[in-house]
Amino acid sequence: MTVQEVFGSAPAVAGAALALIGIWALWWLVRYVRADKMTRASMRQAIGVRRRWRRLAPMVGLSVTDKTPPAVIVAPDGKVPKPRVLIPKIRVAADRYGVLVHAVCLPKVGLAEFQKAAPYLADAWRCTRVSVLPDKPGQLVIRGVRVDPLIVPTEHTPTGVVPEDLAVWDLGLDEYALPVSVSLANVPGVTVAGLPGFGKTSLVNRFMCDTAPSDAVQYAVADGKVTSSHEGDYADLTERIFAFVGDDLEEANALFTRLVKLRRDRSASIRALLGVKNMWHVGPSAAWPLTVLIVDEAHTYFRDYKGSDTRTKKLAALAAENARLVEDLVKKGRNVGILVIIATQKATGDAIPTFIRDVCPVGLSFAQKTAEAAVVALGEDIRNWPDASPTALQDPAYVGVAAMAHQGRPGFARIRTPYVADADAARIAAETAHLTRDPAELLEELSVSAMRVDDPLIKREAA
Repeated sequence: MTVQEVFGSAPAVAGAALALIGIWALWWLVRYVRADKMTRASMRQAIGVRRRWRRLAPMVGLSVTDKTPPAVIVAPDGKVPKPRVLIPKIRVAADRYGVLVHAVCLPKVGLAEFQKAAPYLADAWRCTRVSVLPDKPGQLVIRGVRVDPLIVPTEHTPTGVVPEDLAVWDLGLDEYALPVSVSLANVPGVTVAGLPGFGKTSLVNRFMCDTAPSDAVQYAVADGKVTSSHEGDYADLTERIFAFVGDDLEEANALFTRLVKLRRDRSASIRALLGVKNMWHVGPSAAWPLTVLIVDEAHTYFRDYKGSDTRTKKLAALAAENARLVEDLVKKGRNVGILVIIATQKATGDAIPTFIRDVCPVGLSFAQKTAEAAVVALGEDIRNWPDASPTALQDPAYVGVAAMAHQGRPGFARIRTPYVADADAARIAAETAHLTRDPAELLEELSVSAMRVDDPLIKREAA
């Protein structure tokens, strides 16, 4: 191509470039107009982050000098080229809470350097806080939140769609507005503590509403603050619960005894019916559902009654027996698909016996009044993370915010759990009521069906 041809095609190339820029600008403008007020502010923030990055990065120590000369050591004018200052490349995205920045590491500019610079980036970007975590090899993800997600109430509308993975419990958003979930696979028990009215039951309601569309989950509830199922926080979900008891210790004892029998029957037949020793190796199914026992206001069933009169002695004996039965479910029910979720205000030994509480690997705590209450709910390590302590969550703005240990990394996370409206809970329960079955009946049906199969192994096991 001659010089004349190059200059002749320049207007067409420039026109194409301008057209692409115009299309991109129109696309950005449409996104901006359709976004809500918070997202618009974050989009403007993202523009500032991109525009100021090359100047800001060296100021906060996120650059490196390349002193190696290029291939041509001496320039045509006889001058030696100056060393180059390299700056990490970034990509910036915006959402309603702030910006998400993906950065490429350089030699001597990696995770440690970005984490050290995080407070300075927060000031420069006008963010409440900034976190830096590894992403892909050689890449980092930097999260800057302009608005504190912990003080922004959120709502969750159940879709009624069967979740892709029943073992994943979506909890909410952390302090960087990133989704937090916990794996329930091979988890025998979960403890939830916190002051009254701060979100314990709402958290459990969300779990039930999200998993209720699956016939591979069945629920039993013991609610210690009500007398019958049409009262209290679980009234809207009654149709999806195969067994419910209130604050009567004898009725609770009967339910726990019933579930322990289920645990024993499943343990005796799991290898013959599922071909494995651990249900989680094949996952829950309609015939062998994950059976979730929810014990709310647990102190009602486990408290240590003091007194010498006949009535008190009977209550003390029932409470002790209840603790023994729930201990059986927590310690022996994991591999046969039984999960126990225990909620109480203060997870001390009188509310949740330590031989139950200390074997539950997942623990969450909403607001607590004392450091001791935080320790019994989350473990001794919470003392080393005072910023995440639930004692700092007593302000009404933190209703619905819980603290829990990070899964897979050190420290604790604070999580904004969403509110599920009563009408949505009732809708889900009505739509999924036909899925409610007693797991003991399902086990019996599965056993009868297996006996009819012409399988020598099954016949041998039965004999």
